[in-house]
Amino acid sequence: IAAMFLACGQDVAHVVEGSTAITTMELTKYGDLYCAVTLPALPVGTVGGGTGIGTQRDCLNLLGVAGAGDPAGANSKKLAEIVAVGVLAGELSLIGAQAAGHLARAHAELGRSKF
Repeated sequence: IAAMFLACGQDVAHVVEGSTAITTMELTKYGDLYCAVTLPALPVGTVGGGTGIGTQRDCLNLLGVAGAGDPAGANSKKLAEIVAVGVLAGELSLIGAQAAGHLARAHAELGRSKF
């Protein structure tokens, strides 16, 4: 989230509240795994502030969310969805590594005491 905030001209002072998340995983009645992440306080914007700075504006353009959008606010919603997808991908990777035992093994093999 911090990297996305910096790249897209968001206020990095809001990273802590924006990083508060609830990850949900449950089996559906069909046996599929449903995964979701909820970010209840993700303050993002696509106009004003740092969003007008050169490279930050370029990043918003690359993501297709520069400007207010139509209707106004639509691009902010899209940016929030993009950030949430990145968070969900990270959560899936972390939980997969933990379930496979890779996370603990990596910490044991690559911990500070080994260097």
